Amino acid sequence: MKIAAKVSLEVNGTAVTARQLEALLAVQECGSQSEAARRLGISVPVLHRYVASAEAAAGTDLLKTTPSGSVLTPAGRELAEYARAMSYRCRDVRGFTVCCSPVMEDLMHFAVSSAKLTKASVVVSDDENSISMMLEGRADFALIDDPLYLFDLEGFEMQEIGYMGMVLVDNGPSFIRYKYGAQRVAFMYLDSLDREYTVDAETPSVQELLSSGKSFFVDESVLTRRNLRIKSAVDPKMLRHAVTAIYRKETRNVSRLMVALVSRNFRGMFYL
Repeated sequence: MKIAAKVSLEVNGTAVTARQLEALLAVQECGSQSEAARRLGISVPVLHRYVASAEAAAGTDLLKTTPSGSVLTPAGRELAEYARAMSYRCRDVRGFTVCCSPVMEDLMHFAVSSAKLTKASVVVSDDENSISMMLEGRADFALIDDPLYLFDLEGFEMQEIGYMGMVLVDNGPSFIRYKYGAQRVAFMYLDSLDREYTVDAETPSVQELLSSGKSFFVDESVLTRRNLRIKSAVDPKMLRHAVTAIYRKETRNVSRLMVALVSRNFRGMFYL
């Protein structure tokens, strides 16, 4: 007999099924409804029905279409992140789990591969969720982009693995905030200049950043990964921030991963 737990949620007193949540997560990860449907092995109209049912339960839009694809609304992201967190809690057996933001995603995957951790699970989310996973014992290792989070952490070993720069695209006082990376560090830089600005939107989508017409900050590595070259209004080194590895204890897997992360293979991604 094979028994497995699957996540379903109740939103405003209405059930949102595991399949509806899978559709929402697939759109978030793929950035495209057609690609999400292909991944799930269903048709686009069926995917639309799953999303529509979830939206009916939430009482608000969970998805919006942009010229470059589909992204979740703030309510959609909240539901997706909660579903993802609950899914990990339902796992009966957890292997070595590492987490990071999309800023560090390529580096983490390369390091896991280089360390030959073939059974490791890589969870890509924001820093807040990565830290929650560490605190709740659902992850063994995390890369944190925003060093300001580290001041409130106790009981973890920490090691800086390098520094990354950020690009400032300056289109005036209205900003759109990228969901990932050391955004607080970047906006503290603006505050230090006594510059007047407003943050009028937030997005997890690089495409939405680029098409917004607003000012924004984004890590150089995010642009490099997409082969994008964008002139920064300030030297990215002025907006550099530490990338820190955190872990509870130094196991064999942690040691192998740290060796891979600080190896010369990845030094081109960092300021030293």
